[in-house]
Parts: sequence; structure tokens; C-alpha cells
Amino acid sequence: MRQLTALDALFLHAESATTAAHVAGVAILDPAGAPGGAVTRAALVELLRERLHLAPALSLRLADVPFGLDHPYWAEVPGLDVADHVHEAALPLPGDEAQLAEAIARIHERRLDRARPLWEMHLIQGLSGGRAALYAKVHHCAIDGVSGAETLAVLLDLTPERRVVDPPAAPAATTAPGPVAMLAAALTRSVAHPARALRSLGRMAADLDAIPVAAALPGARTVAAATRMIRGDHRELPETPSLSAPRTPFNGPISAGRRFSYGSIPLADVKRVAGAFGLSVNDVVMTLCASALRSWLREHGCLPDRPLIAAVPVAVRTASARDVVGNQLSVMITPMPTDLAAPLDRLQVMGRTMRAAKRRFAGSPATWLGELSSMLPAAVTSRATSTLFRLASIVLPPVNLIVSNVPGPRRPLYLCGARVLAYHPMSALTDLSGGVNITCFSYDGSLDFGILACPDRVEDVWRLMGHLREAMDELTELAGPRPAREAVPA
Repeated sequence: MRQLTALDALFLHAESATTAAHVAGVAILDPAGAPGGAVTRAALVELLRERLHLAPALSLRLADVPFGLDHPYWAEVPGLDVADHVHEAALPLPGDEAQLAEAIARIHERRLDRARPLWEMHLIQGLSGGRAALYAKVHHCAIDGVSGAETLAVLLDLTPERRVVDPPAAPAATTAPGPVAMLAAALTRSVAHPARALRSLGRMAADLDAIPVAAALPGARTVAAATRMIRGDHRELPETPSLSAPRTPFNGPISAGRRFSYGSIPLADVKRVAGAFGLSVNDVVMTLCASALRSWLREHGCLPDRPLIAAVPVAVRTASARDVVGNQLSVMITPMPTDLAAPLDRLQVMGRTMRAAKRRFAGSPATWLGELSSMLPAAVTSRATSTLFRLASIVLPPVNLIVSNVPGPRRPLYLCGARVLAYHPMSALTDLSGGVNITCFSYDGSLDFGILACPDRVEDVWRLMGHLREAMDELTELAGPRPAREAVPA
């Protein structure tokens, strides 16, 4: 019996007429090595049937508590036919990147059917150059970025030949309690909720200076320091910078529409810049995003005179929790130096900012996201989350956007015999987190970006991808010429 955590339920209840809270990814495939030179829906369905037991999240559906008095439970679907979740389509000629992005954006707009396991796959044929694409989405209440990558990985192989997978053992089925038991548990939890909420409030107080909006309250730093001292934590933590998000076109209520763009940047170039300036790959990624956002805002005449504020998800999943369905993540809130004109200044300031944020996180891992999710009773959360998100976006947005960097494999992988050329991740947009989301995934020598936007906020989403490439060109020029062994032949 597994019940959604408060954080899982937050992602579930964030959904509304304008918000679809699933995470997704687009794998670009070269089917030349696949049987018959093509990836077929039948082959994909067969693969899923063979390996479904390796991805627990795909065989579960939600079991709601009567009247929404508690968080839902997970229940296994006996005899699940994965074919019902696998779809196929073809792009019209010429099958270019813009057509693929448009098709994927339309699919990404649609919410998942909560009466069934919360996932879908769409095999898209007809991409130029004889390529195909696989778009897969899973609800955020079931997976986070890291577990999503692991879920995809169970379908992939290290060679074009499919590996042999052991058949499933016979574990106890995941079942939900009956309605009476659910209501009894909900009553027990509701009685204990005030005490749990007070404990959560006490734990949040230690991070008050790192929580957006709350950090700007008078005395927030003093309260946080005093709370840590009372708890016996005498470590010196880096002082958090201002976390006040400026007003931008990215923020405000979003519509149900989506726009998507994608592209790749050589990981070797990113590593060369990182090495030249003594930074991490993630520091360079954050700088690229800051530079691209600055260029877009300047083009539209709305560049704020202070840094944007980004939420950066951080995986906290342990080895013992690898097979746990749901979210195991925290978040760092960090400024992005979009207010600095010089690329080198942005790079250096971003590096210092990220180092301080990481030291702060290591010294006091932020648990406030989960604690905040637990503050309101489940019955209130289920009804009020999406409304509260929309109100916050109008009154005082806590962040400008989410930027996420998910590490991936360094060698090529194969799906049904087809080589995976790139994997472009996609996340969710909400009123609270802003109308643009930038996610990247490192794979086989590339950083593969996926940029999702609300068209009411960012219509020309391909310009952001173009600005990312321009920002990479700026930084590689600053890093100097490639060493001879990396020189590109004429």
C-alpha cells in the first residue's frame, strides 16, 4: 500500500484547465540499425511488455480517497495492456524540427487520464533524414527528473541487440485500501495534522532565508539563524542573496497552449569553458541560460535591472529509494546574473553564486519544499492548490522560471535496435513557476536542451534556443582556441 506524499500530491493538484503537470522527453532515433530499418509500434509495445516490471510507476493508477479528504493511493492495474498507452503518428513532408516541435507541443498540452496509469508514449515517424522520434510523458506525481531518466533507461540497450531481461519475480501487488479504511486513515491524519504542521513550520523556519518571498520578510535571516542555533546547528552557512524575483513577461497566469523548441550543444565545448575558468559544467549551463534569457528580454525591451530568480531542482534520491514511486527532490533558489552586460562577468558571478548555493545546500539541505507541501490539510490542498498558484503569479511570483540539468549516460544507447541520437527533456509549466522552463540532459557527448513555454508568455521560443547557441559561441571565444587535439579539421 503506497500513498502519495504531500509533495507528490502537490504536483497532482497543481493541474488545472491551463496546467498539465507531467514531465516528458523526446528521443531522436536513427532506425537504420533496427530490424527492417524502422522502429515500429509493435516492436515498442513488445519491448514494454517485456520490461514493464522494471518501471514500477508505469503499472500503477491513482485510487482517490472519498471526498478528497486525504492524498490518493497507488494501486496496481492487473492485466495492464501497454498497447493502450502507445500511439503512432507521422509528420507531413518535409518532417523538419519545427514540425516535430509543433506536434510534440500539441501532445504535451493534453493532460493524462487519471483513470489509467499516468503515462503515454508517442512514436512519431517521418522526421527528415530517415529519423523517427519517441515522445514519452509521465505524471510528475509519479516521477521526478532523475527517476524519469531511469524509467526511460530500462527500455534502452547498450548495443543494437536487445539485452535479455529476467522475468519478473512475484512481489506482493500494490493495492489501495477500501473506502472505509481510506476514510478512517484520513480521519486519523486530520486529527494529527495540526501537530504535523507545527513540526513542519519549525523545520521550515531554519530555511526561512532561502525560501522565495519569505526570505524578503523583515527578520527572516534572524529567525532562520536563531532556529538553527536552537536546533544545535552552529555551522557557518553562506548568506543567501536577495531572492526577490523581478517582473518579467515570463510571469503571470499561463494559458493552456504550449510551444517547444530543442537543440544540442557539444559537451566538450562546455567542459572546455568550465576548465578554462575553474568552474563546473553546471555553472556553465546556468550561465548559458542566463545569457539566453538576457538576450531575449533585451530584444523585447523588458530586461530588468536586477537578476532573474531561478528554481533549480536537486535530486535527493538515495540508492535505497531507487524503486520508490514518487518524488525525491529538493530545490535551490538562485539569482541569475541577467543584469550583467559582459559575458565574462556573467560567467564569473554565476560560478560564485552557484558555489555559495551548493555550500548552503550541503550545510543545510533544503527540505522546505516538502514541508511547505505538508502545511495545509490534504482536503484543502486538493481543492485550493491551482487557485493559490494563479493568485501568487498575479500578486508576487516567487521565481521567474525553472532551470534543470539532468546528468545522463556518456555512451550511445539503443531503442528497439535504433540508435538514440539525442534526448531532449521537457518539464511542466505552472502559474507559480513561470511561463518558460529550460531543461537539459547530458548524453553521448552533447547537452540536449528542451525549452517549453506558454505562447502567451513567450511566443518565439526558438529564439531562446538560438540565444543559447550564441551564448555558447561567446563563451568558447572567451576560453580561447581549442587545443590541437580538439581542432576541427578543415
